[in-house]
Amino acid sequence: MSALDPVDCLLFSLSTAFCTPLAVFIQIQGCVICLTLAIGWAFAAYVRNREINRMKDGIKGGNSFAFLCDDINELEHSKQVNLPRVTVVMPLKGFGEHNLYNWKSQITSLYGGPLEFLFVVESTEDPAYHAISRLITDFKDDVDAKIIVAGLSTTCSQKIHNQLVGVEKMRKDTKYVFFLDDDVRLHPGSIGALTAEMEKNPEIFIQTGYPLDLPSGSLGSYCIYEYHMPCSMGFATGGKTFFLWGGCMMMHADDFRQDRYGVVSGLRDGGYSDDMTLAAIAGAHKRLITSPPVAVFPHPLGSDLSFSRYWNYLRKQTFVLESYISKVNWLMNKALFSSHCYLSWGFVAPYLMAMVHVAAALQIHIQGYSYEETTCTTGGEHTIFL
Repeated sequence: MSALDPVDCLLFSLSTAFCTPLAVFIQIQGCVICLTLAIGWAFAAYVRNREINRMKDGIKGGNSFAFLCDDINELEHSKQVNLPRVTVVMPLKGFGEHNLYNWKSQITSLYGGPLEFLFVVESTEDPAYHAISRLITDFKDDVDAKIIVAGLSTTCSQKIHNQLVGVEKMRKDTKYVFFLDDDVRLHPGSIGALTAEMEKNPEIFIQTGYPLDLPSGSLGSYCIYEYHMPCSMGFATGGKTFFLWGGCMMMHADDFRQDRYGVVSGLRDGGYSDDMTLAAIAGAHKRLITSPPVAVFPHPLGSDLSFSRYWNYLRKQTFVLESYISKVNWLMNKALFSSHCYLSWGFVAPYLMAMVHVAAALQIHIQGYSYEETTCTTGGEHTIFL
């Protein structure tokens, strides 16, 4: 009997090890995780399809503007003039390939009430400053928009600093403040839909949504797309949720004016992640976070998104979990990080095991090993590969 190649012997040893009861449990666990994800995505699809069917039924019933509101009578001038003022605050940094199109989609809203847009940058040296200045000039007769230079942050992340400066500059009669990231592509009816929900339920603390990633074809873009897919289930409830995405947050302006629940101080004094901080505040004070079914925002990913940039993104996401505002928040972040790692490896491990089994089977077939030849002798013991 000829001796096995060391690499083949290692492969066959791994294949045998992956047939133990523990390995079988890990594979069954992976199947359960996959099934749970499938059920979650199916439920998310059901919620979105229900909303789409509602719009289609509205159009068939004579409401040609069902994509904007349920009741066409809400578009009458007498109703529109009474809509509350909304201030849209957009912290900017840099200028990407999709930014200009995203900004245009944000300022060309069909919201009928008073609306102002505040673009906030760190300094005039930011590439976004000149680009947004030209955009504001082009639309100066159509929208109320201005650019604000916030300066360098010293007590919190630059994004949070820009947001708080934007809040300070909003008009005194603003009722709702709407935070948007510069990579969000907005539907013309998004602001109106979110405002309507806030008016219906004053108990809402924050309204949020989630990005629908559109991969550009690069490896990094598909990695981020896959990373965000499980997260999308938490926002597809069509109502109350515990999750919050910092790219889309509508809140009561008075919460910032009066620093209710420590919103301003919690963000300003050492805040790193706006959504994690606000989610912790909402949880600590039992405040309501909702995600309406229409709050889905196309998010085109850059064509230059490499795997190294994706890896850097993961590192930043991990660092976010190291920031906290209370002991309870710290414990929750640790639990979230541990659960994420365990479930991620629990999802990937069965695929790795299956690859080893397939590789071992192919190697036996290609090399023409017999049953006796697939037996390794190690330290006087025999390992048999079936």
